[in-house]
Amino acid sequence: MKITRRIQQGFTLIELMIVVAIIGILAAIAIPQYTQYTRKAKFSEVVQAAGPFKTAVELCMQDQNVTSGAPSTCGNGTNGVPSASGASGFVGTVTTSTAGVISATAISSSGLGGETYTLTPGAVNGAVTWTKGGTCVTSAIC
Repeated sequence: MKITRRIQQGFTLIELMIVVAIIGILAAIAIPQYTQYTRKAKFSEVVQAAGPFKTAVELCMQDQNVTSGAPSTCGNGTNGVPSASGASGFVGTVTTSTAGVISATAISSSGLGGETYTLTPGAVNGAVTWTKGGTCVTSAIC
């Protein structure tokens, strides 16, 4: 009498269920992390757009000899500070108040929900300090 062996030709149901469960757990963790990552990447364009304004306000503060507090004449289009900029890429607008406060806004259709980024200048003993603010701080994307 000859004994034949049965060769396994597939996966059992339990093995397939375990694989599906593992994929589900990974997706539950990975998708929110990826979404946050893409939001941060998009918002970095808004932060970069504020860079030239930040440099211009610092130069204006040095030219005005601001040694403490905030400047009073470092707004859009004055004393070397650029005029307000319009929409470009993920950036909605970038503006500067007369006190040198820079406000950059993301385009709401970009998946960023119109997040804002503000930089408030101040001077302590002649050194310029910046305070970061806006809705991007609370949502942790800037």
